[in-house]
Amino acid sequence: MKSPCCLAVLAVLICVTTRPALSADNELTEAEKKAGWKLLFNGKDHTGWKCNNGKKIAAPIEDGALVPWRSGGYIIIHEKQYGDFIFKCDVKMSEPNCNSGIFFRVSEPKSPVQTGYEMQVMNGTGTGYHDFGAIYDLAKPTKNNLTNRKADGDKWQHVEIKCQGPHITISVNGEKVTTMNCDDFTKPGKRPDGSKHKFRRAIKDFARSGYLGFQDHGQKCWYKNVKLLELK
Repeated sequence: MKSPCCLAVLAVLICVTTRPALSADNELTEAEKKAGWKLLFNGKDHTGWKCNNGKKIAAPIEDGALVPWRSGGYIIIHEKQYGDFIFKCDVKMSEPNCNSGIFFRVSEPKSPVQTGYEMQVMNGTGTGYHDFGAIYDLAKPTKNNLTNRKADGDKWQHVEIKCQGPHITISVNGEKVTTMNCDDFTKPGKRPDGSKHKFRRAIKDFARSGYLGFQDHGQKCWYKNVKLLELK
């Protein structure tokens, strides 16, 4: 008859050996591989990435993360274009007023602001058009879902962006916070409610595929675990 101590040790061993394996940073889990996810950043170098002006990225990799700050371009972009997809990554901000952004469906890399969308990356507590999780200047988040917020912003936040046809959805730390139907934006410079935005073309006419990348807006940010699942 086994002692209670031996039974406890056996139970721990069974738990450890049967627990699903988790991936390290910048790796796909087995479940992600089976589902068809792509790893867009290897955590070691800039393979597959460049500045939107065509230059090599000047900023070094730091602790397994991409750093757009002082990269040499307005955004750093992935070499391939995507249309309908689920994109996810982790982002860490450096300062109380840190400002960056995740760009997607950019049709013209040299003019990313007027030819693509930006999910705002901004430290703070707001829920406006320019706060964390907003589709910049177009759709507000219903809540600011930053977690473990500190004055210096030194915590990782998980972001997911889903694009399918005209529909865009933003999730922050596992909760959907922003939704938008591009087909509702029928007039240049105006949102569906008639308020003004900065875009010179009607959003419904924006490309439904393009480049994605990370913005250098003057403050340091880190991006890792950059993954994408194409939707058929």
